[in-house]
Amino acid sequence: MDRQKKWFAIYTKAKWEKKVHALFLQQGIESYCPLNKVRKKWSDRVKIIDEPLFKSYVFVRLNEEEQSTVRYINGVVNFVYWLGKPAVIRNAEIQRIKHFLDEHVNVEVIPMDMVPGAKVVIRGGVFMDKEARVIKDRKNYVEVEIESLGCKLMALIEKKKIDLISSNYSQRN
Repeated sequence: MDRQKKWFAIYTKAKWEKKVHALFLQQGIESYCPLNKVRKKWSDRVKIIDEPLFKSYVFVRLNEEEQSTVRYINGVVNFVYWLGKPAVIRNAEIQRIKHFLDEHVNVEVIPMDMVPGAKVVIRGGVFMDKEARVIKDRKNYVEVEIESLGCKLMALIEKKKIDLISSNYSQRN
C-alpha cells in the first residue's frame, strides 16, 4: 500500500470550509483551506474578512490508510473524484495557490466555460453523483445529457450543482 502522503480535494457542505478545516486539524490531519482577504462594506463600516477561496472545497494531505477516516468527519460530503478515483492535487499546485494568495488580495475564482461534449458530475438533486455530458452552456445553467435506465434524459442543471470532470478543448477553437 502507498504510504506516501498526497494532497486531495474534499467537497464540503456549503459554508463549512473553515469548520471542516478546523476539524481536520483537531484530528491531526494536514489540511489547507485557502482564504481570500475580501473587503466587505456594511452601512456603518468596512472590514476585511477571510473567505474561503474555493466554495465547498478544502484540501487534505493523506496516505491511502487515512482516506476512510476523512469521510466520517462532520461537514465532509466526499472526495472530489477524477476518472473514478479521488483526485490527487500536485504539491506544486498547492504551493502555487499559497504563493498567489500571499501576493494578492480580493481574488476572484472564475469557473471555466462548460463546452459542449465536456463530462460533468452532478452534485445535487435527484441525479446527484451521476455523470453527464454538456450539450449547451447557458448563463447560470448547463443543458446536460444524462444516460439512465437505458435512455437519454435531457436536463437543465444549475452550474453550481455540477463539477467538470473532463473537457474536450479541441472543440473550443
